[in-house]
Amino acid sequence: MARKALKLASWTSVALAASGVYLYSNNYLDPNDFGAVRVGRAVATTAVISYDYLTSLRSVPYGSEEYLQRRSQIHDLFLSFDDTPLGAASLAQVHKAVLHDGRTVAVKVQHPKVQAQSSKDILLMEVLVLAVKQLFPDFEFMWLVDEAKKNLPLELDFLNEGRNAEKVAHMLRHFDFLKVPQIHWELSTKRVLLMEFVEGGQVNDRAYMEKNQIDVNEISCQLGKMYSEMIFVNGFVHCDPHPGNVLVRKRPDTGKAEIVLLDHGLYQVLSEEFRLDYCHLWQSLIWTDMDGLKQYSQRLGAADLYPLFACMLTARSWDSVKQGIGQAPVSATEDSEIRNNAACYLPEISQLLNHVPRQMLLILKTNDLLRSIETTLGTRSSASSFLNMSRCCIRALAEHKKRDAGSFFRRTQISFSEAFSLWQINLHELLLRVRALRLACWVSALLGWLTRAPHRM
Repeated sequence: MARKALKLASWTSVALAASGVYLYSNNYLDPNDFGAVRVGRAVATTAVISYDYLTSLRSVPYGSEEYLQRRSQIHDLFLSFDDTPLGAASLAQVHKAVLHDGRTVAVKVQHPKVQAQSSKDILLMEVLVLAVKQLFPDFEFMWLVDEAKKNLPLELDFLNEGRNAEKVAHMLRHFDFLKVPQIHWELSTKRVLLMEFVEGGQVNDRAYMEKNQIDVNEISCQLGKMYSEMIFVNGFVHCDPHPGNVLVRKRPDTGKAEIVLLDHGLYQVLSEEFRLDYCHLWQSLIWTDMDGLKQYSQRLGAADLYPLFACMLTARSWDSVKQGIGQAPVSATEDSEIRNNAACYLPEISQLLNHVPRQMLLILKTNDLLRSIETTLGTRSSASSFLNMSRCCIRALAEHKKRDAGSFFRRTQISFSEAFSLWQINLHELLLRVRALRLACWVSALLGWLTRAPHRM
């Protein structure tokens, strides 16, 4: 129960993080970090797997004599099984194992009693939120409870996670830089998920990437492309991209850099109306269309708080939003100003989060996690990331218009308009690269001159 109470603190941080505040020290207290808990869970793992396989797959009553006899038959399933988990979280832990045919697999095992405890944890969360409401009437956090009630059962069903993994792998199959581990359905249950074992470094580990000669900017760009495609084009969004769930590696066969996407338990399905409004909103943000920004922010529930909403989405100051978020990267002064002033707007943030569509909540959390990765890699707010987002918005909006078009001629018009808009973006990106190259040459020449100058004196 304490574990979920702590998770409430993590969810509450979404409200703060969504305001555009970077809590660089958001290493929330997690009981999984204590060695004794990990050891205890490792000892219990064999019993958990045995129970799931022997009851779910073989219909053997838990605790019966037959169960105790067959418990040792876990060796029938695996050639080897590492008791020490590769990683542990609040709901499950992952172990490395080898099947009898030689395939190495990752075994995700749900912690004992999590299913039974979850309803009590949600009740505790509801009581805590109501207590906060009594102490601070201006703060509306009941949406935390509503989201937990909706999402926790989905996260606890590992078969649902497997289906999500296969769906996103098919949906993004045109990205050759993306790897989604294959699911082994024959040995998976609602509480145990077997998948292909894939190794790599965490996506925010710049030292790992430099050591393995992986281009940090390329990875950041690919991550942005992948999530823009999920959000704007498909409306099916992986909502937990923290560094432990996004790995990078060199492909063994080609040596090319690859992103490995893990943990598919939590996805947000966007309605078409929401997705299209969100496309229009980001187009307005990218191209500094203030009328469009106001219109589509209000369509998404922001009302008169649309300037705050824009700052929450971009983690930029209102002055930067008005000047153009792609014009300049975030300065240390701006970042500090945002974090220092955020506390003044907590009642407004609470009000806003209570009125936006529920779909927006996990999108805000996802945005913040991605922004944190970009900050660590030093690639935050690059112009190319905004241009990739704009490409996806143009494609999504054009596809919607073509579906509604009543004639072949109209669909052809839309296709030409789409192609022209994409060409404009490509040209704009080319000009930015040429400008950056010229600047780099100028700086290099200046440094060379400064180096030679002392020798002439």
